[in-house]
Amino acid sequence: MVKDDCRVQAERLRWTCDPDQLQFETTDDLYELEGTIGQERALRAIDFSLGMTEAGFNLYISGEAGTGRTSSIMNLLKTRAKDEPTPHDWCYVYNFKSPDNPMALALKAGMGCELEKDMQELLILVRSDIPKALESKEYEGNKSAIIQENQERNNALFSALEKEAQEKGFSLQRTVTGLVMVPQKEGRNFTQEEYDALPADEQERLDAIGTELKGKLADVIGQIRDNEKAVKEALAQLDRNLGLSAVGHYIVPLKEKYSEFGRVIEYLEMVQEDILLNLEDFKGTPQQPSIPGLKLPVQTPSFERYVVNLLVDNCGKMGAPVVFEANPTYNNLFGRIDHVMQMGGVATTNFTLIKAGSLHKANGGYLVVNARDVLLSPFSWDALKRCIRNSEIKIEDVLEQYRIITMVSLKPEPVTLQAKIIMIGSPMIYYLLYYLEPDYRKFFKVKADFDSKVARTPEVLKDYALFVSTHCRKEQLLPFDKSAVAGILECSARMVEDQEKFSTQFMEVADLIREADYWARKGESSMVTGAHVRQAIEEKIYRSNQIEERLQELFEEGTLMVDTAGSVVGQVNGLSVITLADYTFGRPSRVTARVYMGRGGMVNIEREVKLSGPIHDKGVLILTGYLGGKFAHDKPLSFSASLCFEQNYEGIEGDSASSTELYALLSALSGVPLKQGIAVTGSVNQLGMVQPIGGVNYKIEGFFAVCKAKGLTGEQGVMIPRSNLRNLMLKNEVAEAVEAGRFNIWSVETIDQGIEILTGIPAGERREDGSYPEGSVYCLVDSRLREMLENMKKFTGGTERDEKK
Repeated sequence: MVKDDCRVQAERLRWTCDPDQLQFETTDDLYELEGTIGQERALRAIDFSLGMTEAGFNLYISGEAGTGRTSSIMNLLKTRAKDEPTPHDWCYVYNFKSPDNPMALALKAGMGCELEKDMQELLILVRSDIPKALESKEYEGNKSAIIQENQERNNALFSALEKEAQEKGFSLQRTVTGLVMVPQKEGRNFTQEEYDALPADEQERLDAIGTELKGKLADVIGQIRDNEKAVKEALAQLDRNLGLSAVGHYIVPLKEKYSEFGRVIEYLEMVQEDILLNLEDFKGTPQQPSIPGLKLPVQTPSFERYVVNLLVDNCGKMGAPVVFEANPTYNNLFGRIDHVMQMGGVATTNFTLIKAGSLHKANGGYLVVNARDVLLSPFSWDALKRCIRNSEIKIEDVLEQYRIITMVSLKPEPVTLQAKIIMIGSPMIYYLLYYLEPDYRKFFKVKADFDSKVARTPEVLKDYALFVSTHCRKEQLLPFDKSAVAGILECSARMVEDQEKFSTQFMEVADLIREADYWARKGESSMVTGAHVRQAIEEKIYRSNQIEERLQELFEEGTLMVDTAGSVVGQVNGLSVITLADYTFGRPSRVTARVYMGRGGMVNIEREVKLSGPIHDKGVLILTGYLGGKFAHDKPLSFSASLCFEQNYEGIEGDSASSTELYALLSALSGVPLKQGIAVTGSVNQLGMVQPIGGVNYKIEGFFAVCKAKGLTGEQGVMIPRSNLRNLMLKNEVAEAVEAGRFNIWSVETIDQGIEILTGIPAGERREDGSYPEGSVYCLVDSRLREMLENMKKFTGGTERDEKK
C-alpha cells in the first residue's frame, strides 16, 4: 500500500551524533582551533585579494552576521601580517616656507620616535647654548669692536668735513632738521642782517661754498649709512657665526643620521636657518612692563615650531598593522585637527594638534571596517573612495564647504596610502553597492562569500569539537564532555534543517555553549554534559515561546478549530511557519474548498481580500494548470470553486500550501472525505509533482503539539515532500512518538500518492481512452466535472432560448 510505502521510519527523522565516534573524553583533551571551519570558497577569495598588490583589489566579505566573518579575517590578517615588513613611521613638522601646510615626513619604523627625541634634545641644548654664547666675553668683545670701528670711521668722516668747512669759513652744526653748514664770522654764525649787508658777489661766493659743503655733507651721511648697514651685516654675520657654532655641531650629526631621508634633511636645514634668523628668541624672557594693580600675561617666545608631531609610531612593532575600526566616523578614519580655546574664546591650532585616523595607523597594512557603519557615517564613504582613488590620506575640515565664512585652518600635506581595505557586510549591501555605486566596482574587486552552512565531514566534526574547546579556554568555561559536544553538533544540524550539514552561525553556537555552561554551574557539575545542552535549549525555547503556548491554548479550547480525528469532504489541515524575531514555530491551519456550478474558476479568498502574497497566488494559479492537464483533455473545465485558510486574520505568503489546497479541491470535487488526523505541507507543480518546502521540522512539531493535546491515536501524522527527508531534525519527543507508533510521518513525491494516503482510495491512472478506473478519486472528480459541465450547458441553453423569445 502507498500509505505503508511512504511511511518514514523513526531512524530517518533526525541525525543523531554518536558520542563514541568523538575521539576524546572532554574538551580539555583537545587543542585550540586554528583557522576557520569550512568556508573554503571564502578563504580562497581572501587569499587572492590579500595577494594582489595592484590597486582596486580591496576585499568585501559578504555573509550573514554570526558566521565568523570578523573573527576569521582578523585571525588570518594577524597571521599573515607577522611575516610582512613593518611600515614607515609618519611625522608632521612645521613648514617654515608655508606655515599653513605642515610637512609630512616618512621614516623607517622606529626612527619617527628617534627624530622626535632628537629634536627635543636639540631644542634643549640650543636654548641652553645660545644664551651662554650671546653672553660670552668673546662675543661682547667682537661686537664692541665692530661698533667701535664703525664709530671711529664715522668720526673720521665728520672730522675731515668739519676741518674743511672751518677752512672755508663754515661750521657744521646740528639743528632740529638735521646737520647744516653755517657761514662763520669771527667765530660766530652770520646774522641775517650781516648776511644781507654783504655785497652780492660775496653772497654768491658764500652760497657756492655752502652748496659745495652741503653736497659733501650728503656724501658723508650716505657713507655713514653704508657703514651702519655694513655694521648690521657684520653683527648679523657675527650672530650667525655664533649661532652656527652653537647649533651646527648638533645639526650635522642629525643630517648624517637621517641622510637617506631627503625630506628630513630639507627640514633640518630649515630648522637651522630659522634658529639663526631668530637668535633673539633664545636670549631669555624680556622684561615685561608692569602696571600697578594689573597682572599682564607673560609673553614668551614659542618654540613649538621645532617640535615633531609623531603621527604614526611603529616602534617596537613586528609586521604590518591590522586595524579594526569599530566606529568608522570621518574623524576616526581620516584623522582630525584639534583646537585649543585661548583667552577671549578664540580657538587656535597648530601642527602639533594633528591626530591620526585609523587609515594612518593601518597604512602599510590592513584596515577592517563594517560596511553598514561606513555608509551610515556622514562623509565617510565618499572620503574613503577619494583616499583609495588618489592613494593618499588627506586630513581636512569636512565642514569647511558648508560654512558661509571660510575660516583659516591648517591644510596638512597628504600621507601616501598603501593599505588593503576590507569591508564586512551583508549580501544585500554588497548588491546595492555593486549596482547603485559607480565607483564600487573599481575599488572593491574581490568578494569573499561566507556560507551559513557547511557539509558534515569527519574534518568538520573534529573542527567543531576544537571550536567548543577553544571557546571554553578563552572564556574559562567548564569542559564539555563528548555527549555535550554531540548535543552541540545535533543542535547545529537542526539550525540549518539538514542532516548532512552544520550551521556556521557561530554566534548562536557560542551562545549555546555559554548557556550550557551556566546550567552546569548552577547544577554544581564539574563538566558540561549532553543533559545540560538539552536543558539550555529547552530553557531558551521556554523564554521565547509564550505566544506559541497562547496559540496552543486556543487550539485546546477549540477557539482555533483544527480537527485531529474523523474525515471531512473539502477540508484538510495545512501547516504554516510563524517567525517572531529569534523564535520560529509551526502552526496548523484549516484549509477548506467549496465547489459549485459556474464559470468563475477558482477564487482564492485570501487574494480577494489582499491577505496573500504573490508567491501564494502563483501556487493557487498552478492548480488550474494541474486540473486542466488531468481532466480537460476531452472537455472544457466549467466550475467555480473557492479556497480559504479558515480563521486566518493576517497575511499569508509562500506556495508550501498549494498541495494542501489541491487536496481539498480534489476532495470537494470527488466528494471523498479527507482524514483530519493528517496534516499536509508541500508545494506542487502543474505536473502534480510535490516540491520541497522550508520549515518542515517546525510544521511537524506544531501539528504534533496539537495532536498530543487532543490525544494521540496512532492514526495521526504529517505528510511532507520526499525531497525534504534530509531536512528532518525533529525533537526527540516526536521521534519517540513515531517509533512507538503513536504518530506518523509520510513522504510523497506526487499528488497521486498524497490523495491516496488522505482518502484511503487510489488516485487512479488515466487509461488510453482518457478515462480513469472506476471508484478511483480521479474518476469521481472527472464524473463530477462532466456532470457540472452538462448542467451548465442545460442552464445556459435554456437561458439563451428565453432571451431569444
